[in-house]
Parts: sequence; structure tokens; C-alpha cells
Amino acid sequence: MNYVLALFLPPLSILFTGRILLSILVFVIWVPSILISGGLGHPIFILLAWILIYQGHADRRGT
Repeated sequence: MNYVLALFLPPLSILFTGRILLSILVFVIWVPSILISGGLGHPIFILLAWILIYQGHADRRGT
């Protein structure tokens, strides 16, 4: 579910992983990048959110 949320709202998805400060920083950078570049920077934030989600799952598994 969090992976799908990362497609549309990466900062909120990062917030759900428990990284509050990083999600605020990403939001501050994400909004202007969407407005200025027309969405060209959006895939980078999706990738960042997916990596953090995967890392959180790996930490819980203990590997």
C-alpha cells in the first residue's frame, strides 16, 4: 500500500516510514520541483520513497 502511495505523494509515503524530518525536507523540495519542472523531478522522489520503504522492511526482517 505504501508503494502505491509513493507514486502519488512521495513525501507522505516517507512520513509513514517514520522519517519525519526527511519527509518535511522532501516536501519542501518536491512542491517547487513539480511546479517549476512540470513533474520531471517527480520520479526521483518516487525512487527515494521506494528505497526508504524497502529499507524499512529489510530492517524489520533483520537482514
